[in-house]
Amino acid sequence: MTSASTAQSANATGPDQGIPPTDGGGVPAVVRRRLATVEARLDVNSWIATAVVVAIAAILRLLGLSGPKGKIFDEIYYARDGYGLIDKGVEWNYKDNGPSYVVHPPLGKWLIGFGEWAFGYADQEHNISVPGHLFTTAPEFGWRFSAALAGILSVLMLTRIARRMFRSTTLGCAAGLLLALDGFHLVLSRTALLDIFLLLFVLAAFGALVLDRDARRRRWARALDDGLDPSAPGRAGRPAGGWRTWPWWRLAAGVLLGCACAVKWSALYFVPAFALLALFWEVGVRRSAGVRRPWRDALLDELPWLVLAGLLMVVTYLATWSGWLLSDDGYYRLAARYPNTPGLSDTPILGALNNLYQYHRAAFEFHTGLETPHKYQSWPWQWLLLGRPVAFYWSGDGACGAPSCASEILLLGTPLLWWSFLPALAATAWLGLARRDWRAGAILLSLAAGLLPWFWFALDGRTMFSFYAAPALPFLVLAVVYVLGAIVTPTGPEGGAATDADLARGDDRRLIGGVIVGAYVLLVALCFAYFYPIFVGNLLPYDDWSARMWLDGRWI
Repeated sequence: MTSASTAQSANATGPDQGIPPTDGGGVPAVVRRRLATVEARLDVNSWIATAVVVAIAAILRLLGLSGPKGKIFDEIYYARDGYGLIDKGVEWNYKDNGPSYVVHPPLGKWLIGFGEWAFGYADQEHNISVPGHLFTTAPEFGWRFSAALAGILSVLMLTRIARRMFRSTTLGCAAGLLLALDGFHLVLSRTALLDIFLLLFVLAAFGALVLDRDARRRRWARALDDGLDPSAPGRAGRPAGGWRTWPWWRLAAGVLLGCACAVKWSALYFVPAFALLALFWEVGVRRSAGVRRPWRDALLDELPWLVLAGLLMVVTYLATWSGWLLSDDGYYRLAARYPNTPGLSDTPILGALNNLYQYHRAAFEFHTGLETPHKYQSWPWQWLLLGRPVAFYWSGDGACGAPSCASEILLLGTPLLWWSFLPALAATAWLGLARRDWRAGAILLSLAAGLLPWFWFALDGRTMFSFYAAPALPFLVLAVVYVLGAIVTPTGPEGGAATDADLARGDDRRLIGGVIVGAYVLLVALCFAYFYPIFVGNLLPYDDWSARMWLDGRWI
């Protein structure tokens, strides 16, 4: 293999990697390059590399998961709600022996409850102690296990999504490793809160759309190989139909978005963004194939599928409320139990749906009116700067060999990584426009859905916390990796393959870029290692803890 061909096969950011320069089946080579996707074949080496990254994430998230003892931060709510769902089918107030009024949908708490079902649960305040159905462990492990599993799975997903987007196992593993070594992600993965589940389902829905994009482009490429004339009118100019050609991954994205909304309603902000992505990508494949009216055809062909995906999202969301719908004990479930609450009804089916609507209405009013000051609240413009992290746990007890000690769990992103986000976003926007690169657009649109709505709500003075940024985190990491890929790899116009001259000049740049990328990931790992004790609550001498409070006025 020549040096030029070797360099081209290593091109990590160009969408034309590995595409032969000759045409096939009568299809022009430029069209085949435009429709290029990752081949659907097993790459053993990439999976071995992925397994190493996931193993690192698993060790960090499962090791010492039972500590600290007891419920920390909002675990006091969600661990109990999870057990109530498993025990009663609805969130339950064991102190008053009645249903709890909660303001978040149940899926995240169901998942926490499944961990408690598997490994056991205990609540000394309410004299509850039940063994696990699979294994009996410390109760803290039971209510934190599902969050840890969600964190591990999200690292796996991001690794594979980034590999598919950037056509590089190295960049895919870099994305997964950066997420695995982020303190913000680690803390959420080791605490029974809802936000890690929201992150997981939003990322899974995005990954399903990326798979849908590749599947649709392969479908068009095969049709062109078989002699399709995209300029022909009507159905004659489109690939053959049939249930096998349905956009199954897009429909799966609808189900996954329904799951995300069933964790927290803030997932709704991603629905229009992801619908636009699917539509833009359908227009793009038609334009690449040579369709005369790509926008018109895409709207006519794909809007019904998008509507169906939306219906699946709604059905999935309602299914997560099955415990409430099938129980007579849920809050607002029966009008007879809440005679002073207007609007409730006990008529079959429609009455239950009406009462569920009234419940949602009350929860929505709670969220929109939440303006109570909190010690750890922060504004959206502070989040990426780590302006006000949240302390989940603090203790000065214990022996550490020093006059005074400190143990803390601080929801803090790995500083070097998080302080890279804003420059990476600027570079991603610049490179995306210069290259007309679909990947930059997908990353930035998803980030807009995850962050911009909170800037709007800040105008009303709503109480907010840094963990609201959780579902945007994978896309922030993707922005960093996108820039790392641009450093490593020379590309041609529109993000396409580099010319032979570019490749000949690129060997030195690739070497230097690889060193820069490796050094950056190593520095992030070292930064993570330094802050690791305050991510997991290790007991430190007070001076060592204080040394890690870089922005002491904001981090304490």
